[in-house]
Amino acid sequence: MTAPEPPCPCGRGPRYADCCGRWHAGAQHLQAPDAESLMRSRYCAFVLGLHGYLLATWHPSRRPAALDPDPPGLKWLGLEVRRHIAQDADHATVHFVARTRLHGRGQRLEETSRFVREGGRWYYLDGEAA
Repeated sequence: MTAPEPPCPCGRGPRYADCCGRWHAGAQHLQAPDAESLMRSRYCAFVLGLHGYLLATWHPSRRPAALDPDPPGLKWLGLEVRRHIAQDADHATVHFVARTRLHGRGQRLEETSRFVREGGRWYYLDGEAA
């Protein structure tokens, strides 16, 4: 008997493959339908270590050359999306809290991230820590 697939790390979908996994796989990986879906898929990419996806969904004007690996022992604990605001059809912000634990100590990242849609694809621009 096969074990059931665990829920998606983003907290939205019951199965990774039916939630953020579809954006991570194949030609669809850059086509999240809105900024919140892209933000959730980027959180999952951090959890799963998918640096290629993170770089591909970062706007080219702000994209770093590479990402450092997570520190050994970092555990991603959860994501809470507090607000998704569409300023217009091509600009949005997402306010979120991501929780982690490192060496037994809990941490949280609270940020308002800016997203832009170009050529029908959403990209992460930058974020401001809260």
